[in-house]
Amino acid sequence: MNTQIKQIAERLHGLRDALDLSTETVAEKCGVSKEDYEKYESGNHDIPMSFICDLAQTFGVETTALISGNDPHSLAYFVTRKGTGSSVERTKVYKYHSLAHGFRYAKAEPFEITVEPNDKPLHLNSHLGQEFNYILEGTMNLQIAGNDVVLNPGDSIYFDSSKPHGMKAMNGEKVTFLAVII
Repeated sequence: MNTQIKQIAERLHGLRDALDLSTETVAEKCGVSKEDYEKYESGNHDIPMSFICDLAQTFGVETTALISGNDPHSLAYFVTRKGTGSSVERTKVYKYHSLAHGFRYAKAEPFEITVEPNDKPLHLNSHLGQEFNYILEGTMNLQIAGNDVVLNPGDSIYFDSSKPHGMKAMNGEKVTFLAVII
């Protein structure tokens, strides 16, 4: 697993330790199995971005702090210039670029996400809240609640993210999209 995932896993463990909570308690509060939570904290498995957002909200910490180890400070506004910001490459397939990493108490988590084409089966996840996706380039298949929706540049979708969903780049080309997790 890559270095960034291991660092996020260390921050998960550190937060749990600082709050003096068991893995069972954190897993229960975040709505995942104890086994899944322990996989995330081990640093040897992918950690879904939706889980990181849920955990941050559940325990009153900033998502940015879990992703990058830095606390956001801005309360009025925050500008992310092109080519800057906090990025996480969860796997070789998914790369997340946080667009509000410096804004404290953000009510939504906007990301620019790049999904590389691959032959792996579509992985579904779900998390509390809602999500908005706007396609910037490429074509994406979004499976949501058992439906396949093909999205092209300029298309958008808003959905209940508690429904199982997953994304896949199509036509052998990467897809880049704006995702706002609320």
